[in-house]
Amino acid sequence: MGSIEEAITSITADFAEFDGVLVAFSGGVDSSVVAALANEALGDNAIACTAKSETLPEAELEETRQIAGEIGICHKVVEFSELDSEAFRRNDEERCYHCRTMRLSAMYDVAREQGIKTVCDGTNASDPGNGHRPGLRAVEELNAYSPLLEHDVAKAEVREIAREFDLSVADKPSMACLSSRIPTGLEVTEERLTRIEKAEQILRTWGFEQFRVRDHDGLARIEVASDELEAALDLDFVRTAREHIADLGFDHVTLDLHGYQTGSVSPETNDARIDTPSNEK
Repeated sequence: MGSIEEAITSITADFAEFDGVLVAFSGGVDSSVVAALANEALGDNAIACTAKSETLPEAELEETRQIAGEIGICHKVVEFSELDSEAFRRNDEERCYHCRTMRLSAMYDVAREQGIKTVCDGTNASDPGNGHRPGLRAVEELNAYSPLLEHDVAKAEVREIAREFDLSVADKPSMACLSSRIPTGLEVTEERLTRIEKAEQILRTWGFEQFRVRDHDGLARIEVASDELEAALDLDFVRTAREHIADLGFDHVTLDLHGYQTGSVSPETNDARIDTPSNEK
């Protein structure tokens, strides 16, 4: 890719060729940049759409509304449930494929209602070579347009573009749906998703920025970024995590001393280590 300015110019020029676009909008930095560029090029003919389901934390849904407001783009929310799909609940190595297929299909339904033919997503040039990504196959099969990928814009450049647009998510850590906290092969249920969301809300309240609570069927494994490990070892937080997270239905609460790692319960890393549960209740 050339300069940031060239990327912005090229992508907005592409968008200007469309009568309208709908952006699959999660509120992360990638989809926010795509939404900002679409809005820049098309104004009222660009729509950001968020899929609301049990796998999306309520806090993340609220943030999509905030970011859409920053951008000034029309924002719509479509509701559906991945849990209606047995293939998704089974949580095999194709879970993300089933999830992305359902989400994008819901986006196309909204787009048709709005008279829009093109659905865009936030896949960037760093994604295809970044671990196990079956969801990318769904993007290809449903023919969604990925402008960041098409213009070879990698993650670092995406964040630079976000800063150019003064987006508050420019440095937001990567997020993933709540089902990504459940090890491959363990059924995705509403009960597990709910307790994961509540457990992560505790970490969010304590000010942690990059974290996951992995649900190992009764054992909660907390991962935080390496530069936040010291804060996670604070005795006040340890007591809070042990008591409140255990109250959500976990038998044990542990802190992973390896720190946060993307996809640590995905198929490629399903032998993910679980440290001795020193914070047990």
